[in-house]
Amino acid sequence: MQHKINQYSEEINDFKSSFPDELENFRIKFLGTKGIIKDLFEEFKNVSPEEKRLIGKVLNDFKNLAEERYRTLKENLTEQTLTGDSKPDLTLPGEGFELGARHPLSLVRKEIIEIFKRLGFNVEEGPEVEDDWHNFTALNFPEEHPARDMQDTFFISTSPSSNKDDKGGAIALRTHTSSVQVRMMENGKPPFRAIMPGRVYRNEAISARAHCFFHQVEGLYVDENVSFADLKQTLFYFVQEMYGEGTKVRFRPSYFPFTEPSAEMDISCTICKGKGCQMCKQSGWVEILGCGMVDPSVLENCGIDSTKFSGFAFGMGIERITNLKYQIKDLRLFSENDVRFLKQFQTELI
Repeated sequence: MQHKINQYSEEINDFKSSFPDELENFRIKFLGTKGIIKDLFEEFKNVSPEEKRLIGKVLNDFKNLAEERYRTLKENLTEQTLTGDSKPDLTLPGEGFELGARHPLSLVRKEIIEIFKRLGFNVEEGPEVEDDWHNFTALNFPEEHPARDMQDTFFISTSPSSNKDDKGGAIALRTHTSSVQVRMMENGKPPFRAIMPGRVYRNEAISARAHCFFHQVEGLYVDENVSFADLKQTLFYFVQEMYGEGTKVRFRPSYFPFTEPSAEMDISCTICKGKGCQMCKQSGWVEILGCGMVDPSVLENCGIDSTKFSGFAFGMGIERITNLKYQIKDLRLFSENDVRFLKQFQTELI
């Protein structure tokens, strides 16, 4: 065995190479899992006890010799590579990082918040999984209201309760952020002036104009002597700030369970400038939000004296606002994560 080790030691000392493939073959031959050193250690198990001490020392020295020779040759090969044509030019500029882009919904959400902050509105948030009381009953939705139907709402459990003291009942993904208004009024005292941005869910077929989840911003102002005129001026200011001073506004009577009187607000189409197009259905007007004076029973449900306080509320879909601002015609683009679409907003870093 010692004779073999001497022969292999000479081979190792004589080995020279400047090619990576040859050096790798050297490593496999001597240091690999099926290499010569592995075989010698297996053979060492059969050496007589009297010779093991001497042979063992020779075998360890041989192993160290092979490892050191491989390390030295590898370092020399690396130095040769760096001093050749492949040596990096440290004077070249570094690789640039591609600039990311904010999502258009995030851009518009931030802009909406900034506009209402200038009017003194705070930002409030609430849970996306909501109980029956906060999502429906406290907002004047009777148990037979169509919005409670499984076709419109993603229910997690169905056991409706209209008892104010039992705020459990059915559990669902919230269908609007009005539930945040209820929680805020229950846990505080007037005056309230806040907006509630967030994601909401409705069981609708996905198309270019509708989706099963979308984003809303709702607003609430409750104080003494709040009037419908305050609501109109607040929303008029928002439209002028968002779409420009030339944008026209109109209010149409409507119905919502939690406001009375109620209205829907339209603006002149930002795409066709009121001349008529597919977005506005040739009418020149586009609905952007619903609004109204808070129904006194909603105030009473939340423990607020409706004879002393009044208020207004409004709600808008961020997708609709974004559609009109950037002239995006398909709602599905917002959730498909197409980088080509998102890169168009790379310069929008407000």
